[in-house]
Amino acid sequence: MNGQHVLVLGGARSGKTGFAERLAMRLGDSPAYLATAEALDSEMRDRVATHQRLRGERFTTIEEPIEVPTALIRASNDHDVILVDCLTLWISNMLGAGEDVAAATEELAATLVQLKRSRIVLVSNEVGLGIVPDNALARTFRDLAGTAHQRLAEICHHVYFVAAGLPLTMKGIAPDLLIETAAVEGEA
Repeated sequence: MNGQHVLVLGGARSGKTGFAERLAMRLGDSPAYLATAEALDSEMRDRVATHQRLRGERFTTIEEPIEVPTALIRASNDHDVILVDCLTLWISNMLGAGEDVAAATEELAATLVQLKRSRIVLVSNEVGLGIVPDNALARTFRDLAGTAHQRLAEICHHVYFVAAGLPLTMKGIAPDLLIETAAVEGEA
């Protein structure tokens, strides 16, 4: 089942990260948490500290704001499950650094297709359900995130949308069946 990657989408405070963390912990024995957030101010430092405290010590934390594909390849040598939280911050980081987001998304997609040693659980904010943003940068961000989600959903075996803490299976099998299948294959 490694190599069968997962995409978890949802709005802000939808429960998507908590769902993805529980899923990752049940899908592997050595999970890693690849964090794309940069704690550049006190509010973000508090958020990062809260996230780390809530997830406990089960995950190995890897911080990488931009070079996610490279970090995934490195982490796959030691971890059977890698949770990436979150893609929308990654896209924001790349925009801020003047990087080509479309090319980086294709690089990430190519990395996922080739990465068979580990299962990757990607978390991202669905930002396309609200009103049309009132400025060009926000519209560009929304469009890039939407395009990235579509591209990654094409190659991920399982896609879930989380609202009010409840996962909706959009592609693949229900989370409980995914966990059961992984457990059976781990015993084989």
